[in-house]
Amino acid sequence: MTFPARVVLATRNGKKLQELQRLLESLGITSEVLSLESFPDFTDDIAETAPDFEGNALIKATAVAAATGLPAIADDSGLCVDALNGMPGVLSARWSAQRDDHSNLELVLAQTADVPAERRGAAFVAAVAYVDGEGEPIVVRGQMRGHLLTQPRGSHGFGYDPIFQPVGYESSNAELSPQDKDAISHRGQALRALVEQLAQRID
Repeated sequence: MTFPARVVLATRNGKKLQELQRLLESLGITSEVLSLESFPDFTDDIAETAPDFEGNALIKATAVAAATGLPAIADDSGLCVDALNGMPGVLSARWSAQRDDHSNLELVLAQTADVPAERRGAAFVAAVAYVDGEGEPIVVRGQMRGHLLTQPRGSHGFGYDPIFQPVGYESSNAELSPQDKDAISHRGQALRALVEQLAQRID
């Protein structure tokens, strides 16, 4: 089968929508990607109750596909810090009481302030789920290893990007160009795997 002509991304995050559209275009896919902003009547208060990224991505994709009648893609992603026993993990978006990017980032910096350089390993992890109501759901995973910086650097990206330096790079994620980040990112890896699996399906 080919990639669907229209697909819904299970988010209202405009930056995440732009990133997904950019990634699909880089793979030669020109599908119309809608966000939940296109469905104002849909209440997207979806309980992410799974203990892992894969489970939460599947919960969201299933709910959005059922509500919209369109194929849905959902991702659940986060920062897993070695010195914090893999946290924030699935709680990355709501790690601080304020639940905003700046507060979450500042809390992780405070919690790792005394962690020496050799123990500042971390990974960005993303699970991407695809549900179309016809074939079996597809759930794939991507991971980008790196380490935590002690201060934010750069103005690109979002979330924890300014304090994450990927392996093999001198720049933070937020200092990389969008295209360079896409080439190595956890979400980019997962989306490429999703497109490959969809391409293997037989009509």
